[in-house]
Amino acid sequence: MSEPTGPSPPASSTSEAQSIFSPRSRKQLGLFAAGAGFFAVSSLITRRSLIKRYKLSIPKFYNPSNGTRGNDVNGAMEAFEALNIATINVASVAILFTGGMLWAFDISSVDDLKRDIRKRLGVDENRTDQDVEEEIEEWFATVLERKDKKDMKSVENVSVILEKVAEKERLAKEARAAEGKS
Repeated sequence: MSEPTGPSPPASSTSEAQSIFSPRSRKQLGLFAAGAGFFAVSSLITRRSLIKRYKLSIPKFYNPSNGTRGNDVNGAMEAFEALNIATINVASVAILFTGGMLWAFDISSVDDLKRDIRKRLGVDENRTDQDVEEEIEEWFATVLERKDKKDMKSVENVSVILEKVAEKERLAKEARAAEGKS
C-alpha cells in the first residue's frame, strides 16, 4: 500500500480561526487590555487623590479637633483636579467598553466594520469607497443640472418680463411724445 507523498492540505480549521488565542482575537483583545490597564491606572490615581483629601481633613496631633482650620482649601484647584480625574475615569471605561464590543462583534479593523454594516444594510459588501464617491458625484451632477435648468427658466422668465416692461416704457414715452406735439 502506497501512501500519497504530495503536500498535505493546510490543517487550518474554523475552530482555530475562532479561537480566543488566534492572532485576530489577540489583536481585538488588545484594545480591551489597553482599556483595562488604563482603567487600573485611573483607579489608582483616583484612590491616591481620595486618600490625600482624607489625610488633609484629619487635624494635626496637638490641634483642637473642634477648632477652625487654616484656609488651605483652594476650591478652583480641587474642582480642576476632580474634573481631570472624572475625565480619565470616563475615558478609560470608554476604551474598555469599546475594546470589549469590538471583540464581541468580531471587528478587528475599520474595513471589517464597513463590511459588516454594509452587509446588515443590504448594500453590496464589495463596493469600494471610490465607487461610492463616484455615485455621489453623479448624483450631485444631476441635482446641479436640474438646478441650472430651473435657473435658466427663471432667467428666461425675467428676460421676458424685462422685455415687456421695456415695451411698456417705450409705448408710454411715445404716448407722452405724441401728447407733447399736440
